[in-house]
Amino acid sequence: MAESDWDTATVLRKKGPMAAQAKSKQATLAAQRRGEDVETSKKWAAGQNKQHSITKNTAKLDRETEELHHDRVTLDVGKVIQQGRQSKGLTQKDLATKINEKPQVIADYESGRAIPNDRVLGKIEQAIGLKLRGKDIRKPIEKGPRAK
Repeated sequence: MAESDWDTATVLRKKGPMAAQAKSKQATLAAQRRGEDVETSKKWAAGQNKQHSITKNTAKLDRETEELHHDRVTLDVGKVIQQGRQSKGLTQKDLATKINEKPQVIADYESGRAIPNDRVLGKIEQAIGLKLRGKDIRKPIEKGPRAK
């Protein structure tokens, strides 16, 4: 057996600082004083549950985009839809079923809250038989061969 000296110890591997120690400000400053290379970087929203952080420029963006908004269907178009629907004896739900849309879509168009969609307006025009777009609003749709 080899003789072992209990007064000396051989270190095969030296552990670095623990994660919590390496992240502390004191450990960083001590490493800088010793002349070691220290890389520090601030992570965005690190350690916080902030997925949607509000930046300082949000108010500025709000001011810039305040006048930019989607055009809504005019109340005149809404009244034409309502009158055409009632002249056909349809409820909002019946009209919505006929054009494969939800009843809320018809309610939004009639109240002027909807953002105009040509596809939906075209379906409503065909269902009630009245024009809703262009200069000829309220005029009946002529049924004939389509121009190509």
